[in-house]
Amino acid sequence: MGKQVLVDLSHPFGRGNPLWPSNGDFHIDRVQHMPMHYRLLQTFNDFHMHNSTHADSPSHVIPEGAYTHELPLENYYGPAVCLDIPKKHWELITAEEIDEAAKKVEGGIQEGDWVIICTGMNKRWGENDDYFAYSPGCSIEAANHLVFDLKVKGVGFDLQALDHILYTYAAQHGPGPYVPRIVEEYKKEFGHEPLEDYPEWEPVHNILLGNNVMGIENIGGDVEKVKGQRFMFCAFPLRWYMGDGTIVRAVAFIDEDKINKDVPDRVYKYGVY
Repeated sequence: MGKQVLVDLSHPFGRGNPLWPSNGDFHIDRVQHMPMHYRLLQTFNDFHMHNSTHADSPSHVIPEGAYTHELPLENYYGPAVCLDIPKKHWELITAEEIDEAAKKVEGGIQEGDWVIICTGMNKRWGENDDYFAYSPGCSIEAANHLVFDLKVKGVGFDLQALDHILYTYAAQHGPGPYVPRIVEEYKKEFGHEPLEDYPEWEPVHNILLGNNVMGIENIGGDVEKVKGQRFMFCAFPLRWYMGDGTIVRAVAFIDEDKINKDVPDRVYKYGVY
């Protein structure tokens, strides 16, 4: 056995951070700085908590659901598996794919595990349509399988959201469409409205968070290094009173001998992507 090492599964966040279609940008002011106060730097940051790698709290989608400060730290920590389920343009993750991928991991999926799903989309994290507008996502039956059959503690996706983009208000739900072009492109490609195939508004959010199963969006960093492996996982939240979600630092604690050695360290060319 090798020594235990930490593998970062988080994207950076800050000015220039890729944004979900409706999210506001980061605003950063230096309220104290070196020429004015030597050896003192203080910044004021104003940003949306549902940016970069973050955990949603039940209150985000469930009326009278628990806020971030009401969730125990144990919810954000535990044994985990990382499933390798490659996905492309608008594809859905199925229950069968989860079961097949789990067979390749030591011990499979056990009750109370965190399940990190690596589709490969983390490599496209950036200001582009591939990551946001054409995102694949979790199917309703896969979400139900994770919650009710496998009884997992939490699920993390290397995707723009817990839900497929066409289940969100980027398309035809709630106040949407925020990105009308994807509705038109879907109609052109499939010959009918996306609403016919994706009739519910964020069903995976509701299935997971409505049953006290944690959900993390935008898993990234060096997640490719731990595909197909079992490890301890944490993604601790900021202690935000009445928060509906929070940016987290997602980390795998893993034996160094189990890391995929052919995967280079993740370098973010533009600082945040």
